[in-house]
Amino acid sequence: MTTAAEGIIVYTTKTQILKGAAIGLGNFALLAMLGGFAPLALAQSAEITFHKDIEPILQRSCQNCHREGGVAPMPLVTFDQVAPFAGLIEYKTGLRDRAGAMPPWYMEKDIGIQDYKNDPSLSDAELAAISTWARSGTPKGDVADAPAARVFNDSVKWTAGEPDVIVKTNSVTKLAGTPDWWGEIDRVLIPLEEDRYVKSVEIIEVNDVDNSAGTGRATVGGRFIFHHMIWSTAQLDENGERVEDTVTGWPVHEVGRNADIFDPDGGRLLHANSYVVSDSVHMHSNGKDTEGHLEIGFRLHPKGYEPKYERATLGLGNGVDISIAGNEDHQELHAYTVLNDHTKIITFEPHLHAPGERMCLEAIWGYTVETLSCVGYDHNWVRGYAYGDDAAPLLPKGTILHIVGYMNNTETNPNVPDPRNWQGSGNRSVTNMFIDLGMRVKMSEEQFFEEMQNRRQVLGLGPNDHVIGCPLCLAPLVTPAQPEETAATAESGNEVALQEQN
Repeated sequence: MTTAAEGIIVYTTKTQILKGAAIGLGNFALLAMLGGFAPLALAQSAEITFHKDIEPILQRSCQNCHREGGVAPMPLVTFDQVAPFAGLIEYKTGLRDRAGAMPPWYMEKDIGIQDYKNDPSLSDAELAAISTWARSGTPKGDVADAPAARVFNDSVKWTAGEPDVIVKTNSVTKLAGTPDWWGEIDRVLIPLEEDRYVKSVEIIEVNDVDNSAGTGRATVGGRFIFHHMIWSTAQLDENGERVEDTVTGWPVHEVGRNADIFDPDGGRLLHANSYVVSDSVHMHSNGKDTEGHLEIGFRLHPKGYEPKYERATLGLGNGVDISIAGNEDHQELHAYTVLNDHTKIITFEPHLHAPGERMCLEAIWGYTVETLSCVGYDHNWVRGYAYGDDAAPLLPKGTILHIVGYMNNTETNPNVPDPRNWQGSGNRSVTNMFIDLGMRVKMSEEQFFEEMQNRRQVLGLGPNDHVIGCPLCLAPLVTPAQPEETAATAESGNEVALQEQN
């Protein structure tokens, strides 16, 4: 078992199966372009058709955005719409976990935990099918093999479900060609008359950019004017100041971000008569005059709900000694923090800026150094990766969390406007950040052992299994706890044995 940086041997499943790590991931896109799928393509070319094999993939992982009225630049619904883009689809899906990949989900599949919620990524077999189809003349196949067409309701814009409370910020206009702007938005009263706990929060930008087929902006940033908003909710006193014990922090809104779903037993409190407050909004021009606003949707727990777990607030990042040289690839950043409580990690969310290509999260406990997740990074699509309920890391207090960032400040990184520039720490897009913004909850001793016991039962673990991210899950199976009297007897016996040896 090694660190993410060394990348030689890692655990990849719940059983002790050792597998070569991600040292070749950077070559994946190259393999796709040079025909890395060709042998399989030749073997399957007679079998792969649009209706039977490709259309189901598009329906599950592409058409939410790539359709008439969707936010993506071209629809991928009918054969005639898809076939002309077959080569591009092969290339973009073949990138898999690097900037520019489609669908925009960058979790590396051969290292760390592999169970995530709302995962739209493609399997090896699906990638091979797309490549085979694109390279064998895009056969249409029998329409009788086609799945039923998806029906979309564009009146429903919330991916996490219809909110119970919606808050709209004031509308603003960002003119084409104007500089980036940072500042404070108008405070907005939340229509909530009693304290309630929140199960999820989702923010969408509503603007007048035309995203209909063929007329939308070509990049993610080109479709929006809000780059990010760091925000909280709070009641305000007579002077307009935030009342301290009513302040709740919420996940940062960023371009392309997915919804934030909190742990079912760790909802966050939204106070009655609170306001949305922020003094850190970043807006940018998208190349045309655009008017837009943000809408915040809160889904609430039932009345009477009380969270079982308390939110864990800890910093995992480096905002001091970031130093990224110009015209240089394979640069690394590191940051560490020690857990003062037993902790469950709910999400992993890398945050870098343009040179960032990849981030890995490690847990160090005793002599164990284990990679939990490695994620490619695209500054145009900010993702939060929510672990599956039975895969979320359960880490004892004293564990060291370690993040490693991999930076490419060269012309080979399309997100970098001028690779000659050195970058240090800062808020601007031409400076850098290095943070894991993931969500975590802390647990009492009793809750921690209860959660591990539940996981052992759900996964049916035996003494030779291994659970990534749960270093103590197997401890009771390997060294069963003894009753007090048995332990006392054993201790007495050990003393006798030592005396006899002496």
